[in-house]
Amino acid sequence: MGFSFCSFASGSSGNCYMVESDNTTLLVDVGIAGKRILAGLEENGLQVEDINGILLTHEHIDHVRSIRMIGRKASQAEIYGSEGTFSCIEDKLPPDRIHPLLEEDPFDIGDITVVPFDLSHDALEPMGYSFVHEGRKLTIVTDTGYVTDDIFDQIRDADTLVLEANHEVNILRMGSYPYPLQERILGEEGHLSNETAGNTICHMLDALDGKKTPKVVLAHLSSENNTPEQAYLTVKNILFENDYYVDRDLELSVVRRDDPSPLIEV
Repeated sequence: MGFSFCSFASGSSGNCYMVESDNTTLLVDVGIAGKRILAGLEENGLQVEDINGILLTHEHIDHVRSIRMIGRKASQAEIYGSEGTFSCIEDKLPPDRIHPLLEEDPFDIGDITVVPFDLSHDALEPMGYSFVHEGRKLTIVTDTGYVTDDIFDQIRDADTLVLEANHEVNILRMGSYPYPLQERILGEEGHLSNETAGNTICHMLDALDGKKTPKVVLAHLSSENNTPEQAYLTVKNILFENDYYVDRDLELSVVRRDDPSPLIEV
């Protein structure tokens, strides 16, 4: 059976991902204009009424921009997130369809099992998610300042990993961002750098020890402090330094901030 991932948008200006099996369609975050979400669904042969669940990672506007509209139009979809996230946007939510989650308490939406886990970000109880279907696992980790042991436990056996590569440290340090904002981004409740992403992937490959060849998708790139080419090059170089090679040990790709990605089979 099919199990796939698609990015409608990924980055500091807005985020929305689709996860689907043959029988279940989920959205992870709705941080872009509603019409773009509807267009992304249509490009994949779906309508908003086909959505079975909406999962929110946290309350920042680039992740919840269209929750009121999509929550209303996707009338069959239950909405999931942490108590902290819901408390920040409760006026935008249909109260009869929200489901507060606890860390690492698995649950099913249709034929997909979802495992929520805590992230380290300057939001109120942010969450990442793993998705399991027919023995295949997709894990999405963005908007975290560092990779905790609990986060890595979700990463270590993923078949497909969507991982934040937000910034190149040297570009951030030499750029126009004021110093306090630079420190926020670089802090433990900020965002993962290209280098940290590369080292995390190496750690993942160490743990897998050749048992599978994962797909890794770099995501949530900064518009000012990174480029898709830079993220890919930095991560590829770190892999090479650790004797790991793209197309031999893993498949590596980058999703762009404003362009939908191809459908990626998990």
